[in-house]
Order: sequence, then C-alpha cells, then structure tokens
Amino acid sequence: MAGKVVLAYSGGLDTSVSILWLKEKYGYDVVTLTVDVGQKEDLKEVEERAKAIGALRHYSIDAKSEFASDYIFPSIKANALYEGKYPLGTALARPLIAKKLVEVAEEEGAEAVAHGCTGKGNDQVRFDVTIRALNPRLKIIAPVREWGMDRESERRFAVERGIPISQKKSRFSIDQNLWSRSIEGSELEDPFFEPPQEAFEWVKVEDLPDEATYVTLRFEGGVPIALDGEELAPVELIERLNSIAGANGFGIVDHVEDRLVGIKSREVYEAPAALSILEAHKDLEKLVLTKHELEFKRLVDEKWSWLVYNGLWIEPLRMELDSFINEGQKRVNGEVRLKYYKGGMRVVGRRSSESIYDRSLATYEGASAFDQSLAKGFIELWGLQSRLGFRRVEG
Repeated sequence: MAGKVVLAYSGGLDTSVSILWLKEKYGYDVVTLTVDVGQKEDLKEVEERAKAIGALRHYSIDAKSEFASDYIFPSIKANALYEGKYPLGTALARPLIAKKLVEVAEEEGAEAVAHGCTGKGNDQVRFDVTIRALNPRLKIIAPVREWGMDRESERRFAVERGIPISQKKSRFSIDQNLWSRSIEGSELEDPFFEPPQEAFEWVKVEDLPDEATYVTLRFEGGVPIALDGEELAPVELIERLNSIAGANGFGIVDHVEDRLVGIKSREVYEAPAALSILEAHKDLEKLVLTKHELEFKRLVDEKWSWLVYNGLWIEPLRMELDSFINEGQKRVNGEVRLKYYKGGMRVVGRRSSESIYDRSLATYEGASAFDQSLAKGFIELWGLQSRLGFRRVEG
C-alpha cells in the first residue's frame, strides 16, 4: 500500500508538476493543500486542477485572519523590515503554511510532506526548519530542489504528461499575500532595469490624483484597530488601506537583497498598507516610549526581522524578543495621521493619551517649564571626559 504525502499546492507550474513526480518517483498518494493567506486565487479552480492532475484529496484552508493576527500583527509591533526595506510578507506566510501542512499530514496519517521550493531561495529554509520543529518524524521532499529541472524542462514535462497548468497572468514571477506582493524574474534580473508599469497591480504609477489623501490610523497595544474612526477587523483594515495607499502611488520597494544562501537578489515588492502601517507605528512609538526604550528596541526589531527572514520563526529567541516587545507595546496607543500625495507618504500628525511629549517643556514661545540655567552644568559634565580624551589624542 502506497504511503501518503501532503503537498503545499499553489496551483502553479512547480507544484502542479510535483504532483505527478511524487506519484511516479515515490509511489505516493498525493494529498494537496492550499492555504489562503490573501493571494486572491480562485481556490475552487486550484482544487479542480490538483484533482485533474491526480491528487487523492485536496484541502483549502482560509488562514487570512490567523495570518493577520498571529503573524502580521507581531511584525508590526517589531517594526519588521528586513535590511530596512522588506516588510517580510512571504517570510511571515511560510511558517503558517508549514504549520497547516503539518496539521493536515497528521490528520491524513501521511509519512511525508512536500513543497515547491528551489534550492536557491529562502523559502526552502522557512518550510524545512518549521516542519522539522513541529514534527521531526515527517519526511520532507522538495521535488524542484531534487530533480534539477529548470522552468523550460518543467513545461515540457507538463506538456508530455498532459498536466493542466494555468496560463501565466504576467511574465514575472509573482508571490502575493495579504501583506505584500513580490515581483521577480524576466527583465528584473537586471538590477539597472526599471520595472515597467505592467509589473505592478496594487500600486498605481501613472495618472495619480491631483489632491492629497489623508487617513488616520488608530493603534491599541501597538497594532492598528481603526481606519478613519471606523474599527475594522485586521484583514479588512489591511485590505482597505492597501487600496487607498496604492491608488495614491505609494508602496513600492525596489532593492538588492541578501538571501540566506548567500545570493544577492534584485527584489521588487508592492506593500502599500504594510509600509504605511509600519511608518505610522514607528512614529507613534516615538511619542510614547523613552529615548532608551527606542534605542534598544531598534536593536531588537532588527534581530527579530533577521530571524524571521532567515526562516527561524520557531527560534526561542524570537519568542523571547516578543515578550520584551509586547511589554512596551502596552503603551503604544493613539492616532497617527498620514498624508498621501503623488506617490509619497508622510506622517503629518500624531496624538496619544500615553504621550510623554510635554509642550510646556518643548515650547520656544512664552514661559517654559524648563529651567534653562540647568543646561550649563549639564554641558560641563556631559563633555568632560570627551574633552580630556581629545587633549590626549591631540598631544
């Protein structure tokens, strides 16, 4: 009797070809799983394609709410931007998909799980490390990594075996979820080539509105809960802000990224809501956290982002950093006003009941609560050691 393997199935070329490959090479019964993290695919069509190729059974799981609350929201608290640019959309989704893969494998009594990752990227690490942590008994198979085929070879294999594959909507390679849309391949592999308008779907790059657009985000406990005074569920808030920011031309990231495997890769992302929320969150933190908290948290945030990007969602240090972050986020409550205009976005206002900004201290107008005579002694002590050291260095 053949064993079972559960394949993380996107409906694309790699995973479609993998169904037949797993059946022929390993003799497995293949169960397919598609996890909806906001990729906006026709899940019924994906299921039908999997079964037409030969899947024994197919699971479709709507995980958008879980993705937003348990993965995206912690990343907001951590101001998560890998190398200061990438809001970790794909990196955050992979451990969630891996978790669902393990759950379905255990339910099905499968001996193995499979995914469509290549040997060049970061996703293979994100899947494999998470799966092994959650269930070390499961065998992990990565057909694309193992068979050494390129895309053209895969297409020939699909045609020869009569595998139905979806028509590509773009000549670029796209990975999309609730938090970001990544765009790779084709001409973009030349880092000097400007991405054409057709590469973008979320962000409008021409004929932008002549009037500025303002939005107000309200945060509680470090996460956004309302947009322009209307409380919204996490998924709806992200989707609505994505539409607003993108329509104003904001939200494109174009940079050279350092992958875990040592390869430098030109990456282009659309992330209008993600970049807006992260900027608003950082600005609100400046209003309510002390200088010392902010300086140390920047180190924590950078490490948190590094761990998640590099596939270590299950690393105890990440969870311990969450504990530190969550303590300070109890005070990150308030509103931030954003202004979008002609592709740009900036914070134009912020307020909070937790604010430690004191206008009576900061003001240059009229009487101040700050005793300026204290500054002289402070400066004398502040620069004392540096002055002495400078004299020694200068000889």
